[in-house]
Amino acid sequence: MFFPAVHFYLLEAYTHDGFTTVRPWPQFFNILLFEMTAVILALLFRSVKWALRAEGIAAMVIGLVNYYVYTFRSLPLVPWDIFSIRTAASVADNYNFIPEMRVVAVVLAFAAVLFLEGFCKADLKKLKRRFCIPAALAVLAGLTAFAGVLQQEDFQNRHRMYNKLFTPVYMWQTNGFVLTMVMELPFMAIDKPSGYEREEAENILKEEKTETDVPDTLPNIIVVMDEAFADLGVLGEFTASEDYMPYFHSMFQGKKNTVTGYLNVSVCGGNTANTEFEFLTGNTMAFLPQGSIPYQQYIHGSIPALPSYLQQLGYETYAMHPYYASGWDRDTVYPYLGFAHTEFIEDYRSREYIRQFVSDKSCVDKIIDTYEKKETGKPLFLFHVTMQNHGSYADTYENFMPHITVEGASSYSLSAYLSLISKTDEALKDLISYFSKEDEPVVIVFFGDHQPNDVVAEPILQLNQKSYRTLSEEDTYLRYEVPYLIWANYDIKSENNADTSVNYLGVKVLETAGLELPAYQKFLKEFSKSYPIVSAVRVEKSAEGSADLEEYKKLQYYQLFDIQD
Repeated sequence: MFFPAVHFYLLEAYTHDGFTTVRPWPQFFNILLFEMTAVILALLFRSVKWALRAEGIAAMVIGLVNYYVYTFRSLPLVPWDIFSIRTAASVADNYNFIPEMRVVAVVLAFAAVLFLEGFCKADLKKLKRRFCIPAALAVLAGLTAFAGVLQQEDFQNRHRMYNKLFTPVYMWQTNGFVLTMVMELPFMAIDKPSGYEREEAENILKEEKTETDVPDTLPNIIVVMDEAFADLGVLGEFTASEDYMPYFHSMFQGKKNTVTGYLNVSVCGGNTANTEFEFLTGNTMAFLPQGSIPYQQYIHGSIPALPSYLQQLGYETYAMHPYYASGWDRDTVYPYLGFAHTEFIEDYRSREYIRQFVSDKSCVDKIIDTYEKKETGKPLFLFHVTMQNHGSYADTYENFMPHITVEGASSYSLSAYLSLISKTDEALKDLISYFSKEDEPVVIVFFGDHQPNDVVAEPILQLNQKSYRTLSEEDTYLRYEVPYLIWANYDIKSENNADTSVNYLGVKVLETAGLELPAYQKFLKEFSKSYPIVSAVRVEKSAEGSADLEEYKKLQYYQLFDIQD
């Protein structure tokens, strides 16, 4: 049939030309998948016309959804996004859904095809239903078997199917959307690493384990993971009308009792929960399917994590987020990680809004209020995820007027983003100013979860003769860098340019606070000497390193899948 092939090319056309970007064999396999699906529908409906229309409508809608997902988070749809539907729905009204002309043209093309499909006169009503249903099941069995073949690595390599999940955009645009989804389905579940033995993992951690020496005085630890907080200066030079983060920039100049550097994260433009996961557990998204959400897919019971360890040392553990508890299933997952107290938007009694989100200033007020109400001498571990800087950045609001512009760029989204970051900078200054006057020892950790999406970044890239569509490998790495700092109101060793990845940040926080490392973090500290950066996007090996990446992978599997309650 002619029309299933048209459905394939139109689905791809929302964002790119399937004729030129999808490789020849993958084009053929996509079309074959569409053809087999159409046959199944024709047998079930006993009508070619309605089978084609059903498939066409599905392709039109799925392609449109994928277009918006890619626009908002810079990643295509993946099978495990089904677990994120509630979270996506809760933030959907924060985005601008006005389509580009290209999208309108594709939808109109789909409408024209659906109209033409109405002229398909082939009618299968003469076929008895008792024949059609078994025939449809037989074709479905063939489709399932074919999908199994497409998922075999040898077959993929022979037919030039791109199968590197850590570059999902390229994988989708090279293989086509439907074929990519089929190839990704096996990663809904995680197989044991080759050669994995539970006893071996236990023995490695036993070797690292020592008696925990708890200091007489435990410092309070306050962690702020700030939504979309990034310094776009890493992408290239640009001239802003004023410094968009003057306080943060000053802290990077070698302030006393401060550690600063850049974090390599595994996400860009969205999937905040994965940065949380890496920081709180020491695990890395490098060993998990690109686009997967461990909070929703893999954590179904208690697992070792930073808050549970600190709780054992006597800390009162808090997790806070000024948005809905159900986002990324945080209300379920946080207790599994060791948070004794969880607070969400309804617990922010007095809150200021910037645009439609609780401001970072209100988050600072909430942190201070929680600290002041705690038991004197009882150490506090507080993990706060903000919301102020969440996308989209295109809409206008009465309570927010962007005041920072960029020379040579007329992007409202960029202006809005930088203006929001300046308000975050002011809130951070207030937070550190308050705790600098406190008598109890306090460590403050501040970092971004990811950079903003391509709509914001593109003007900066263009000013530097680049585009997000054609970034080199090195420039792609820069899209996954966010700044961080660790500050204390007592004497600690200061560091500049202490670049790392999020999975190691917990180790650095514990060391800065003068606390004994648990066994897994001891392993990570030693392992980082061989692999100073490990993320889903970037793995860097040091010249003198001798550690084996597979050892980390096995230990992570044990930590995440083999010792859950």
